[in-house]
Amino acid sequence: MSSARMLIQEYGRTSPSVPGMIHERMRSRPNAIAISAGLRQLTYGQLGTLTNKVRRRLQSAGVRKSDIVAVCMAPSPEFIAAALAIISAGAAYLPVDQNDPAERLLYMMADSGARVLITTSQLCRAIHVPGSVRVIDIDRNQEGEEDAGTLPVAADADPDDLAYLIYTSGSTGHPKGVEITHRGLSNLIDWHNRAFDISHKDRGSQVAGLSFDAAVWEIWPYLVSGATLCIPENCDRRDPLRLKEWLVEERITVAFVPTVLAEQLAQMTWPRKTALRLLLTGGEALRAYPRKGLPFTLVNNYGPTECTVVTTSGPIPGDGDCSSVPAIGRPIADAEIYILGEDLKRLEPGQTGEICIGGPSLARGYHNRPELTAEKFIPNPFDTAPGARLFRTGDLAKIREDGQIQFLGRLDDQVKIRGFRIEPNEIAVAISRIPAVGQCVVVARGGDSAEKQLIAYIVPRGAVAISQSEIREVLGKTVPDYMIPSGFVCLDELPLNANGKIDRAALPPPSRTNAPGLDAPVLPRTALERQIAAIVRNLLKLDEIGVEDNFFLLGGHSLLGAQLIGRLRERFNVEVPLLALFESPTVASLAAQIGRFVSEQTATVARR
Repeated sequence: MSSARMLIQEYGRTSPSVPGMIHERMRSRPNAIAISAGLRQLTYGQLGTLTNKVRRRLQSAGVRKSDIVAVCMAPSPEFIAAALAIISAGAAYLPVDQNDPAERLLYMMADSGARVLITTSQLCRAIHVPGSVRVIDIDRNQEGEEDAGTLPVAADADPDDLAYLIYTSGSTGHPKGVEITHRGLSNLIDWHNRAFDISHKDRGSQVAGLSFDAAVWEIWPYLVSGATLCIPENCDRRDPLRLKEWLVEERITVAFVPTVLAEQLAQMTWPRKTALRLLLTGGEALRAYPRKGLPFTLVNNYGPTECTVVTTSGPIPGDGDCSSVPAIGRPIADAEIYILGEDLKRLEPGQTGEICIGGPSLARGYHNRPELTAEKFIPNPFDTAPGARLFRTGDLAKIREDGQIQFLGRLDDQVKIRGFRIEPNEIAVAISRIPAVGQCVVVARGGDSAEKQLIAYIVPRGAVAISQSEIREVLGKTVPDYMIPSGFVCLDELPLNANGKIDRAALPPPSRTNAPGLDAPVLPRTALERQIAAIVRNLLKLDEIGVEDNFFLLGGHSLLGAQLIGRLRERFNVEVPLLALFESPTVASLAAQIGRFVSEQTATVARR
């Protein structure tokens, strides 16, 4: 067997489906804590009762096997009960981020064919779905529901049945749905629980957004094993300091956090007696090794959504070779990893090629996208089994001398920024719908993922004036906040190369002179903005700065960002997380963040 194939084939266990395994925990350990969310705790028995309550409503709504049911709510016991009820009924759940724009939600509902949406009373008033969609308010009790008794959770699903449908950014201007089967989900859970020795004594965390497929990985392995799943309620999941405190206080033993947060957590000082034994990370390239002496092991993971969350995994040593970035590990159980050249021929160790993936964790394909499915999921030339397939990831990698896989970037233009997978063309298509826009291209500029900024290059249509505020307002209705570009550049025409394609290398950096709708800087308007502007101006050695100017587009980077955060903490006596700068890189947005932190801190002191 060629080492370049990097194939690990372990015994493929035949496991019951997720609802069947969790039902066994409900039967055998009904009084054990299944979910802990702040002051609220649900036993496995109570989770079963809540799940059956939702399942009755699904039956009343006419949900049948293989249907798709959307779930839109915050991370909570209710979300887990809803998702479990859906797959218990033989249907598939579609997680929808409650913060997504209404247009995106409506598109996913229409594209998926979901006829039922489960949500909360609060969101029921905010979400306007077509009349053909049945809305189930999970907070409301129906007549006779409390005395109805319980129902069996579910019979086991067929391995090829759909477990969930999840949408990722799409290159056509619309997100694309990925169909994941029970076979893939069970393989993920079985590998996870064996590889990390998960038992009923563990306490796992649910930190990722529910429309991020990492949440699938966070939820189901722990409930299957009879462990306790902990959900932070009054903790800012994006603040590494507060997240660390929560992980310690809640005695979390195994946690997943996105790469940007993991890099910060792995540099902090931790109590020696912390219960945390494994910090799992993934979502983008890990750029730094953990500090020595941590009481837990940092484990890096890699896997496309199309391959059920995780495909490779490996611990990262605290004394790693700083001349190279950390590896993404080795294939998980039953995963097949091939490093292939342009002709789909196997490459030798050390050679750079495309990561192609085979095995039971592959998705069925893209929902309602047969041509794209055929393009990305191809027949496996190295496996004679009927129907064997490979998924072409578009990711570049090589096999190192030690057998570890080294991630090297993307073949195409897809990018990951602060953990979010983004197709820039989806944003460009949305901007191009604005009547004043003639042409548009969106690229990511900058260094590492945390510093990357999305920049939109726009050619106006004729002499029509266009402003940044107009563009942002339109985008705010169609794409999530993290997909709204940080900067905009107006051009007379897009630069082209000799082949007639857009020459991205020739696109100019954004500046005040080429930005639409910003002829002059917006000067500070409040005392707080003036103080912050002075700190930024001195740090970047600038004579003038506008409150809407982007820190990173003015020459800032992560090291200067850390200095800025330190000065802000010292000046205003508030804990400002570094992530706040990446999400709010302007004086105006930083002022809003700091104002909120000060108010929260004042309120906390008053309550004491």
